[in-house]
Amino acid sequence: MEGLKELLKELLLINSSTKQGSNKAIEFCGQWLEENGLPVNIIENNGYKMLVSEVGSGDKTVIFNGHIDVVSGKEEQFIPREKNEKIYARGSADMKAGVACMMKAMAALKDEELDTNIQLQIVSDEEIGGFNCTGHLVEEGYTGDFVICSEPTQLGIALQAKGVLRLNIEVEGIPAHGSRPWEGENAIEKAYEVHRKIKDLPFMKESSDYYPTPSLNLAMIEGGDAYNKVPGNCMLKYDIRYLPEQTKDDVVKQIENAIDSSVFVSMFSEPVRTDIEDYYVQKIKAAVEENTGTEAVFFGQHGAADTQFFAQLGIPAIEFGPVGENWHGNKENVEIDSLYIYQKMLEDFAHSV
Repeated sequence: MEGLKELLKELLLINSSTKQGSNKAIEFCGQWLEENGLPVNIIENNGYKMLVSEVGSGDKTVIFNGHIDVVSGKEEQFIPREKNEKIYARGSADMKAGVACMMKAMAALKDEELDTNIQLQIVSDEEIGGFNCTGHLVEEGYTGDFVICSEPTQLGIALQAKGVLRLNIEVEGIPAHGSRPWEGENAIEKAYEVHRKIKDLPFMKESSDYYPTPSLNLAMIEGGDAYNKVPGNCMLKYDIRYLPEQTKDDVVKQIENAIDSSVFVSMFSEPVRTDIEDYYVQKIKAAVEENTGTEAVFFGQHGAADTQFFAQLGIPAIEFGPVGENWHGNKENVEIDSLYIYQKMLEDFAHSV
C-alpha cells in the first residue's frame, strides 16, 4: 500500500485551483480508495464532483470531511518540495495533507471491527463556500452524529468558528460638476462616516471565551466614474466575522439603525459552537493526549469551514488537522511528522467510539 507521504505528493501535483482540476483530484482519490479495497460513490452537483466512502458498522456515524480544492498559486507551487522535515506546495496544509491522512486511515480501518460507521467525504468547492458539495451532501442526508473537518489546526481542536456575513452598503450622494463640489454631496466622503459608525457599534466591542472581538473587513469600495464629477454613489463591501454568541440579524439591525444607507446581505453562514463536553470531543481529546503526551488545545477559528453545514443542523462538528503554516501564502507547508501522528489519532479515535 502506498505510503502516506507519497500519496500526499501525488495529490499535490494536481492543480486543483479550478473546477476541472478539483474534479480530477476527486477522481484520483476515488481511484486510490478503490484500489485499496474501499467502496466509493462519486456524486456530481452543479459540475462539482465529490465522493463518499464508508467503513464500520453500528447505529452511529462519524464523518471525516476534507476538501481537495485549493486557492490559486504559482505554477511551481504545484510541484511538492521536501525541506527541513516539511513538504512545501499549494494545498499542502490547506488541506490535502488532512485528506491524505483520512484516506490512509480509512484504508487501515476497512478490515477492522468498528462499532461506529466512519464515513469519508472528500469535496471540491470549500474554498468558494462549500454550497455545491458539503452543503449538497448535507441536504441529501449524508449526515451523522459527529464531524471532523481536517483543516490545519496544529493538532489542536477547533470547537468554534465565527459566523460569516457579507454586506453591501450603498451610500448615495448628489452628483455635481467636479469644479463646483459644493453644489453636490460626495458619496465617497459620506462613506467614510458610514465606515466609522460601523466600527463603533456595540457588536464590535463584544468578546467571548475564544475571541477578543469580531472582525470587520472593508474588502471593496466602488465609487465615482469621472475625475470631473462629484460621485453620486459609493458601494462599500464588507466581510464581517461575528462571534458564535452573536446573531446575523442583530448585527444587520445595528448597522441599519446606525446609518442612512441601504444595506444588502449578499451571503452569510452561521457560526459553529461545539460543546467541549461532547462525547466525541472527549474521545478526540484522549487520542490527542495519548499520541502527543501533552494536554489537548481547544480554540476557536476566525474563518469558516464546511463544519458550518453540519452545525446548522445541530450536529457537533470540529476542525482538527495536521501541523501546517502559511496556507494561501507563497510558502505553504505541512510538517511531515504531524501527518503520521494525525493518521494515528484518527484511527485511535475510530476504535474508541
